[in-house]
Amino acid sequence: MNRKAEKERPSTGRSLIVGIWVIIMAALISELFFSTWCRVQYTRTGYEITTATMENRDLFAAQRNLKIELERLKSPKRIEARALALGLMVPTPEQTLRFR
Repeated sequence: MNRKAEKERPSTGRSLIVGIWVIIMAALISELFFSTWCRVQYTRTGYEITTATMENRDLFAAQRNLKIELERLKSPKRIEARALALGLMVPTPEQTLRFR
């Protein structure tokens, strides 16, 4: 009867080994998923940095062009030409008022 009782009872040694094996495999698979996620985030962040750098360079170029355009628009020769085209003229000394 002892043999029959041993056969009916599950082997605790074997189930313990299977349980440990499942835990180890779950840990390894979890580590693989985490490693892959980190790599994807690293790559995505690199792309975002590259995009932001290119946008920054484009904005600096646009700012430089706008500064050049502003200086051109503020040019005294251009303003004088526009005023003469509108029929304005340089004031005479009698038309000029001086405040002290």
